[in-house]
Amino acid sequence: MRHGKKFNHLGRKTGHRRALLANLAIALIEHKRINTTLAKAKALKQYIEPIITKSKVNTTHSRRVVFSYLQNKEATKELFGTVSAAIGDRPGGYTRVIRTGFRASDGAEMALIELVDFNKVYDNSKTVSKGRRRRTRRGSGGSKAEVAAPAATAVDVSEEE
Repeated sequence: MRHGKKFNHLGRKTGHRRALLANLAIALIEHKRINTTLAKAKALKQYIEPIITKSKVNTTHSRRVVFSYLQNKEATKELFGTVSAAIGDRPGGYTRVIRTGFRASDGAEMALIELVDFNKVYDNSKTVSKGRRRRTRRGSGGSKAEVAAPAATAVDVSEEE
């Protein structure tokens, strides 16, 4: 029976599991997103969220606590430098897990885990709007000049970027 066992043991002994999660956390901090199995991604999310919260306060004690989990000086520097600057005012939810399908070899469910503030595709704070667009109904029989005008503005926006 597994009464009271609240976390996934990932089929490993304690030492191996700690090393696995530390290595995944280092890779996530270094690359900002990694591709792994869904079970490991969920376990990593629980492992790294408190570490990122600890990195928001840049003191010697918090650096030593984070280093005790990661055991990597470069990852600790990166976490307290660029990562903590990007997530400074976020109250939690620093990572995002996106399911990506099943692995061809063994059918394991795969997932992409990433740091939320480093993905520019999902960034909602910078929405580009160039004036109001006129709402039209389909099949209203509008002139072709009105239909071609919005397409030209969409091309102009992509050329500016």
